[in-house]
Amino acid sequence: MENSGGITASLQGRYASALFDLANESGAVAAVESDLEKLGQAILASDDFAALIRNPQLGRDAAAKAVDAVAGLLGLSDLTRKFLGVLAGNRRLAALPDVVRAFASIAAAARGEVTAEVTSAHPLTPAQLKSLTAKLKEREGKDVTIKASVDPEVLGGLVVRIGSTQIDSSIRTRLNTLANAMKG
Repeated sequence: MENSGGITASLQGRYASALFDLANESGAVAAVESDLEKLGQAILASDDFAALIRNPQLGRDAAAKAVDAVAGLLGLSDLTRKFLGVLAGNRRLAALPDVVRAFASIAAAARGEVTAEVTSAHPLTPAQLKSLTAKLKEREGKDVTIKASVDPEVLGGLVVRIGSTQIDSSIRTRLNTLANAMKG
Protein backbone atom coordinates (compact mmCIF):
# COMPACT_ATOMS: atom_id res chain seq x y z
CA MET A 1 0.00 0.00 0.00
CA GLU A 2 2.71 2.49 -0.93
CA ASN A 3 0.09 4.94 -2.18
CA SER A 4 -1.62 5.23 1.18
CA GLY A 5 1.36 6.73 3.04
CA GLY A 6 0.67 10.25 1.82
CA ILE A 7 -3.07 9.78 2.16
CA THR A 8 -2.95 8.84 5.84
CA ALA A 9 -0.99 11.98 6.70
CA SER A 10 -4.13 14.07 6.23
CA LEU A 11 -7.10 14.28 8.58
CA GLN A 12 -9.48 12.67 6.08
CA GLY A 13 -6.81 10.06 5.35
CA ARG A 14 -6.61 9.08 9.00
CA TYR A 15 -10.38 8.68 9.17
CA ALA A 16 -10.39 6.68 5.92
CA SER A 17 -7.51 4.51 7.11
CA ALA A 18 -9.24 3.77 10.43
CA LEU A 19 -12.46 2.88 8.60
CA PHE A 20 -10.51 0.67 6.18
CA ASP A 21 -8.87 -1.17 9.09
CA LEU A 22 -12.26 -1.78 10.75
CA ALA A 23 -13.82 -2.89 7.46
CA ASN A 24 -10.87 -5.16 6.70
CA GLU A 25 -11.10 -6.81 10.14
CA SER A 26 -14.78 -7.53 9.66
CA GLY A 27 -14.43 -8.54 5.99
CA ALA A 28 -16.64 -5.66 4.87
CA VAL A 29 -14.27 -3.62 2.67
CA ALA A 30 -16.39 -4.10 -0.46
CA ALA A 31 -19.61 -3.20 1.37
CA VAL A 32 -18.11 -0.07 2.93
CA GLU A 33 -16.56 0.94 -0.39
CA SER A 34 -19.97 0.60 -2.02
CA ASP A 35 -21.59 2.58 0.81
CA LEU A 36 -19.08 5.39 0.46
CA GLU A 37 -19.58 5.47 -3.30
CA LYS A 38 -23.33 5.88 -2.72
CA LEU A 39 -22.61 8.70 -0.25
CA GLY A 40 -20.30 10.42 -2.72
CA GLN A 41 -22.97 10.25 -5.40
CA ALA A 42 -25.59 11.53 -2.96
CA ILE A 43 -23.40 14.52 -2.09
CA LEU A 44 -22.99 15.35 -5.77
CA ALA A 45 -26.67 14.80 -6.58
CA SER A 46 -28.20 16.66 -3.64
CA ASP A 47 -27.35 20.27 -2.90
CA ASP A 48 -29.29 19.94 0.37
CA PHE A 49 -27.18 16.99 1.54
CA ALA A 50 -23.97 18.78 0.50
CA ALA A 51 -25.08 21.86 2.46
CA LEU A 52 -26.03 19.72 5.46
CA ILE A 53 -22.58 18.15 5.82
CA ARG A 54 -20.91 21.56 5.52
CA ASN A 55 -23.22 23.44 7.89
CA PRO A 56 -21.15 24.57 10.90
CA GLN A 57 -24.27 25.76 12.76
CA LEU A 58 -25.79 22.28 12.92
CA GLY A 59 -25.24 20.68 16.32
CA ARG A 60 -23.58 17.31 16.75
CA ASP A 61 -26.78 15.48 17.67
CA ALA A 62 -28.82 17.05 14.86
CA ALA A 63 -26.07 16.29 12.34
CA ALA A 64 -25.83 12.69 13.56
CA LYS A 65 -29.60 12.21 13.27
CA ALA A 66 -29.67 13.79 9.80
CA VAL A 67 -26.86 11.66 8.36
CA ASP A 68 -28.29 8.54 10.00
CA ALA A 69 -31.59 9.24 8.24
CA VAL A 70 -29.75 9.64 4.92
CA ALA A 71 -27.81 6.43 5.62
CA GLY A 72 -31.10 4.63 6.23
CA LEU A 73 -32.52 5.90 2.94
CA LEU A 74 -29.39 4.77 1.08
CA GLY A 75 -29.40 1.37 2.82
CA LEU A 76 -25.89 1.70 4.21
CA SER A 77 -24.24 -0.96 6.39
CA ASP A 78 -24.03 -0.66 10.17
CA LEU A 79 -20.29 -0.02 10.09
CA THR A 80 -20.70 2.88 7.67
CA ARG A 81 -23.59 4.28 9.71
CA LYS A 82 -21.52 4.16 12.90
CA PHE A 83 -18.64 5.80 11.08
CA LEU A 84 -20.91 8.64 9.94
CA GLY A 85 -22.00 9.03 13.57
CA VAL A 86 -18.34 9.38 14.60
CA LEU A 87 -17.76 12.01 11.90
CA ALA A 88 -20.86 13.91 13.06
CA GLY A 89 -19.83 13.61 16.70
CA ASN A 90 -16.38 14.99 15.91
CA ARG A 91 -17.81 17.73 13.69
CA ARG A 92 -15.96 16.34 10.66
CA LEU A 93 -18.83 15.74 8.22
CA ALA A 94 -17.41 18.41 5.89
CA ALA A 95 -14.45 16.07 5.30
CA LEU A 96 -16.75 13.29 4.05
CA PRO A 97 -16.11 13.80 0.29
CA ASP A 98 -12.35 13.65 0.93
CA VAL A 99 -12.76 10.60 3.18
CA VAL A 100 -14.69 8.87 0.38
CA ARG A 101 -11.85 9.53 -2.08
CA ALA A 102 -9.14 8.53 0.42
CA PHE A 103 -10.94 5.28 1.30
CA ALA A 104 -11.26 4.39 -2.39
CA SER A 105 -7.52 4.98 -2.87
CA ILE A 106 -6.57 2.92 0.18
CA ALA A 107 -8.86 0.05 -0.85
CA ALA A 108 -7.52 0.11 -4.41
CA ALA A 109 -3.92 0.11 -3.17
CA ALA A 110 -4.69 -2.87 -0.92
CA ARG A 111 -5.98 -4.73 -3.99
CA GLY A 112 -2.87 -3.76 -5.97
CA GLU A 113 -4.81 -1.33 -8.17
CA VAL A 114 -4.33 2.28 -9.09
CA THR A 115 -7.03 4.69 -10.11
CA ALA A 116 -6.57 6.89 -13.14
CA GLU A 117 -8.72 10.01 -13.43
CA VAL A 118 -9.18 10.59 -17.15
CA THR A 119 -10.63 13.81 -18.53
CA SER A 120 -11.59 14.08 -22.19
CA ALA A 121 -13.50 16.55 -24.34
CA HIS A 122 -16.06 13.90 -25.33
CA PRO A 123 -17.17 10.65 -23.66
CA LEU A 124 -14.80 7.77 -24.39
CA THR A 125 -16.19 4.68 -26.09
CA PRO A 126 -15.91 1.28 -24.37
CA ALA A 127 -13.22 0.30 -26.89
CA GLN A 128 -11.21 3.45 -26.14
CA LEU A 129 -11.55 2.84 -22.38
CA LYS A 130 -10.40 -0.77 -22.81
CA SER A 131 -7.38 0.28 -24.88
CA LEU A 132 -6.46 3.07 -22.44
CA THR A 133 -6.78 0.69 -19.48
CA ALA A 134 -4.44 -1.80 -21.15
CA LYS A 135 -1.84 0.90 -21.92
CA LEU A 136 -1.98 2.33 -18.40
CA LYS A 137 -1.74 -1.16 -16.88
CA GLU A 138 1.40 -1.77 -18.95
CA ARG A 139 2.86 1.58 -17.87
CA GLU A 140 2.02 1.23 -14.15
CA GLY A 141 2.54 -2.52 -13.78
CA LYS A 142 -0.70 -2.74 -11.80
CA ASP A 143 -4.39 -3.12 -12.50
CA VAL A 144 -5.86 0.26 -13.38
CA THR A 145 -9.37 1.49 -12.67
CA ILE A 146 -10.44 4.42 -14.82
CA LYS A 147 -12.71 7.18 -13.58
CA ALA A 148 -13.65 9.05 -16.73
CA SER A 149 -15.05 12.56 -16.83
CA VAL A 150 -15.88 14.97 -19.63
CA ASP A 151 -14.68 18.58 -19.82
CA PRO A 152 -15.34 20.32 -23.16
CA GLU A 153 -12.64 22.90 -22.36
CA VAL A 154 -10.00 20.18 -22.93
CA LEU A 155 -10.92 20.58 -26.65
CA GLY A 156 -9.37 17.21 -27.55
CA GLY A 157 -6.85 14.69 -26.31
CA LEU A 158 -6.71 13.47 -22.70
CA VAL A 159 -5.64 14.55 -19.26
CA VAL A 160 -4.73 11.52 -17.13
CA ARG A 161 -4.00 11.72 -13.39
CA ILE A 162 -2.60 8.75 -11.50
CA GLY A 163 -1.78 9.71 -7.94
CA SER A 164 0.38 12.82 -8.15
CA THR A 165 1.42 12.16 -11.77
CA GLN A 166 -0.38 14.01 -14.55
CA ILE A 167 -0.12 13.23 -18.25
CA ASP A 168 -1.61 16.13 -20.20
CA SER A 169 -1.97 15.56 -23.94
CA SER A 170 -4.91 17.92 -24.32
CA ILE A 171 -5.22 20.29 -27.24
CA ARG A 172 -5.91 23.13 -24.79
CA THR A 173 -2.46 22.66 -23.21
CA ARG A 174 -0.76 22.38 -26.60
CA LEU A 175 -2.41 25.62 -27.76
CA ASN A 176 -1.42 27.41 -24.55
CA THR A 177 2.18 26.20 -24.95
CA LEU A 178 2.23 27.39 -28.55
CA ALA A 179 0.78 30.79 -27.59
CA ASN A 180 3.45 31.23 -24.89
CA ALA A 181 6.21 30.24 -27.32
CA MET A 182 4.97 32.80 -29.85
CA LYS A 183 5.06 35.58 -27.22
CA GLY A 184 8.77 35.11 -27.22
